[in-house]
Amino acid sequence: MARILLVEPFHGGSHGAWAEGLMAHSRHDVVAVSHPGAFWRWRMRGAALTLAQATDEVVHEHGPPDVVLVSAMVDLARWLGFTRRFLGDPAVVLYLHENQLAYPLSPNQKADDEFPLCNWMSMAAADEVWCNSSFQLDGLLHALPALLEMAPDEPHTGFLPAVAGRCHVVPVGVDLVDVPARGSGAQLAEVPLVLWNQRWDHDKNPSAVFNALGRLADEGVAFSVAVVGENVRADPREFTAARERLGDRVVQFGFVGREDYVDLLGRADVVVSAAHHEFFGIAVVEAMAAGCVPVLPNALSYPGLVGGWADAALYPEGGLTDRLREVLVDLPAWRARAVGLDDWIRRFDWRTVVSDYDERLEGLATAGPSRGAN
Repeated sequence: MARILLVEPFHGGSHGAWAEGLMAHSRHDVVAVSHPGAFWRWRMRGAALTLAQATDEVVHEHGPPDVVLVSAMVDLARWLGFTRRFLGDPAVVLYLHENQLAYPLSPNQKADDEFPLCNWMSMAAADEVWCNSSFQLDGLLHALPALLEMAPDEPHTGFLPAVAGRCHVVPVGVDLVDVPARGSGAQLAEVPLVLWNQRWDHDKNPSAVFNALGRLADEGVAFSVAVVGENVRADPREFTAARERLGDRVVQFGFVGREDYVDLLGRADVVVSAAHHEFFGIAVVEAMAAGCVPVLPNALSYPGLVGGWADAALYPEGGLTDRLREVLVDLPAWRARAVGLDDWIRRFDWRTVVSDYDERLEGLATAGPSRGAN
């Protein structure tokens, strides 16, 4: 059993669920240091110092780790500099839930190179880089040359092949132990329940979902809707406007605790997304595992999630309203097309994927650090 130090600068949402899931399921001795899931820009700019201080305390209590697994919302190179006196010489893994080269900008955000370069320098400092999906890794490696070629001198492009060779796809685990399996004989509800269970933010494109639901409501299509997920907006006016427009069709509006959320998963018939950004998709994995018929874009990480069920799960660009109408009007036919997807998607259950994590971590603990960008 190896001693693993897990560093999570942004312990909230999917990041926090990942950290807690690994600690709960790994056979290794996993100890964590973390900061709350807030102020992501400050985490990337300044968390290296404060996390190093917390690491010093953990190492003093538990001893030096065999492997360090660092979530990427921190400057890893700086953190390694701050911890060099007490950390020992462990192998270091950078885990990318997302990256700032491909993350869509918010409406008030201006593009700059600070955070993409932070991601790159962290990648160069790590012995291995793990991405949560092939979609993210492919996009990242495609975007990096343009970033690195912008250097006025001493360019980093020559380091890219070695760093790329240390990159691997290691999906996040999803806690599915309490998510009900519906089964092919489940009774259909009289009125289909549509679930939108993503973070309330611009990159999830909620306006497209609300517009589609509003049009179908105007047409008289029968459905109810549950809008759940974490609200990260100070002024979610489009959400309150959608609630008013959809009226008594709304059966849930706002964040719910785990027990109520699992209950909704068991009752929902359809899960919908119109996201501009998705590097993995924990929320839709949960819903598909519960037997929801997915209505997802044929883009981003979604094709990799659904595999051979693409025709049953994915709609073409601009086709959200039409596909959602088709599914709601003839739900039994679409449920039949999606038979087996609920079992297939459970390959991301922590109880399954943790063996891959544990084997990789054990191998790194045995081999030790590879050192450097070359």
